[in-house]
This record gives sequence, structure tokens and C-alpha cells, in this order.
Amino acid sequence: MKFVSFVEWNNTESVGILSKDGNKVIAINEIISDFKFDSNPMIQLINMINKDKDILNKLKYAEENFERAYSIDNVKILSPIRKPIHDIICVGVNYSDHLSEIKKDMKDFQEVKAPVYFSKRAIEVIGFGDKIEARFDLDECLDYEVELAVIMGKTAKDIKPEEVNDYIFGYSIFNDISSRNIQKKHSQWYKGKSLDSYSAMGPCIVYKDDLKMPLKLDIKSILNDEIRQSSNTKYMIHDVNYLISDISKGMTLEAGDIIATGTPGGVGMSFNPPKYMKKGDKIICSIENIGELINFAE
Repeated sequence: MKFVSFVEWNNTESVGILSKDGNKVIAINEIISDFKFDSNPMIQLINMINKDKDILNKLKYAEENFERAYSIDNVKILSPIRKPIHDIICVGVNYSDHLSEIKKDMKDFQEVKAPVYFSKRAIEVIGFGDKIEARFDLDECLDYEVELAVIMGKTAKDIKPEEVNDYIFGYSIFNDISSRNIQKKHSQWYKGKSLDSYSAMGPCIVYKDDLKMPLKLDIKSILNDEIRQSSNTKYMIHDVNYLISDISKGMTLEAGDIIATGTPGGVGMSFNPPKYMKKGDKIICSIENIGELINFAE
């Protein structure tokens, strides 16, 4: 099941599910008559499902037996979670080939055994088809990073590795857009990854039951028809179960939290000379069984 946030043209934000063929969007309030949208409808839906598991059965039935739906061509698909409740939790150097790139580019980088965590400020996450408001005036070195995003489904801490799946809602595609010179200037990643519009996610959230553990999903990025990154989530240094369990030790994760699990090799800074995004470029981030996230540098 694929969950989407959308607006009917010039209307308010809504949430829905995609039909099996991907051509229709079934609004949640067509399935659950008393669903009243608040300012963060996807997180609202996640919390409702926690309280009433029968909602999932209704949604699964509607996925194939809907009576009313919007054509995908008549709506604007948004980021599934446009306004995160907290900063996005990111995992650095979580693919071995990307680790090699980092070590080559940052001579003083110290390899560590434990996962590398950092946060990314995102007042608003852009979605499918949206423009990256590139600040080339601040930094010409604009980079892309395709990542698997984990969306938490329950609030918890101290989660055991074998119980992680119980606390996940689903998965999406995340582009961790980065200004490399700003990162180097400040000797850390937060500022260079947190400019407005530098977080992209979508086009949907795939419910966890549709992607079985352990995850073995092809993951790619394509810049202007050139494949830049091509790997598989099975090559993560630390897998999803380990990461979520480790992050949650002594630290509460809430329903709707977003965890970006790292990017494989092939980012722009890894080339000699580097191949960064330029104005007008089209970047496609894709993950098997989730879809494609397309954005444009402007």
C-alpha cells in the first residue's frame, strides 16, 4: 500500500492511497468518513492507525474496490510528510563505497566503528516534481544523495533490534541535498545540508508490510540521464534494524519521525573533477518497489 499527500489543484492538503495501477488517488476521507484533516495529515493518519488497526483493513479493501478517486493527473503530489515534527535524523557513511569517497575527499576523516548520526533541519520538505531552490550564490557545489527513508509508526525508545519492524510505519525515498563547500567551511554537515528546500522526499510512503526484512532494494540516482549512483540497500554497513534500535537507546523516537539511512557511492563530490548539480539539472532518485523522486535545480 502506497500512502501519498496531495492537493487537488488550488485546494487544501489531503492524504490518500494510490490505486494498484498507480493512476488514481483515493482520498482517506472517502474511506474514513470522520477523518478531519489537521495541519499534518500524514502523521495524523499514522497516529489514527495506531489507535485503530481496523483502519488498515478498510484502506486495503479500498485500494482495490474504490468507488471515487482522483486521477493522478488532476492532483499535485506533495512530500508525504511536508512539515516534519522534528529535524530529520540522518546516517552518514553507511555504505562502504561512500565511506571510501569520504575518506578520499576529507583526508582527516577518522573512520569509526559505530554509526555516524547527524540532523538536518527541514522547515518544509519538497516533494515529487518540486524545484530545489539552489543557493549557488552561497555555494556552487550542490550535491545529491539518494537514501532510503524510514518513517516511524509508533513512539518508543530502547527498541530491541528484533522488534524494530513493529515500530516502523513505512519507507520512502529521500534526497539529502548538500552544499559541499558550506560543509567544509563549518567542518560539519548540519548547515550545508539544511538550507531551505534541501530535503526532498517522496513520491509516497510504502507501508512496511509490502517491503519484507531484510531489505534488499536497488537504489539509484540519475542526473540528466547519467546514472550516478547504483547500489542495493543490502550493502548498508548498518541495516535498518540495527540503526533504529541503536538510535532509540535512551532517546525517544516519535510516530512520524524520519530517519534517512545513508547514501551509496557516486555522489557528485566523488568524481575527479567533481560533478555537481547545475541550474536546470534534473535529478531522479529511485528505489525498487517505492518509485521515483524527481526534482529540478533552480
